[in-house]
Amino acid sequence: SFIGEESVAAGEGSILTDNPTWIIDPIDGTTNFVHRFPFVAVSIGFVVNKKIEFGIVYSCVEDKMYTARKGKGAFCNGQKLQVSGQEDITKSLLVTELGSNRDPETMKIILSNMERLLSIPIHG
Repeated sequence: SFIGEESVAAGEGSILTDNPTWIIDPIDGTTNFVHRFPFVAVSIGFVVNKKIEFGIVYSCVEDKMYTARKGKGAFCNGQKLQVSGQEDITKSLLVTELGSNRDPETMKIILSNMERLLSIPIHG
């Protein structure tokens, strides 16, 4: 099976089943792309039994290929990635995306979550 982000965003229905499924977003960062903000990627995931098996993200502008496989780790251009180990949230950087859904109830939830995050003394 195939699920394409652009077709789902356009209103086409999509149901994730237990079948092996490719999930593809050919322009991940569509808003960035439309506004010529240079951070866009091609994202591909492969799911079996509703569980991700592997994913690939190609960051076009940076010419970086990110890959990850369940139980095998994550890599950038073949180099193993690891988390920073930072445990103090006040020394972390918050990066967020508000999403495109402007439904009043959804916005209320998003803004409430943002308010809770921003009350923590973080960088962002």
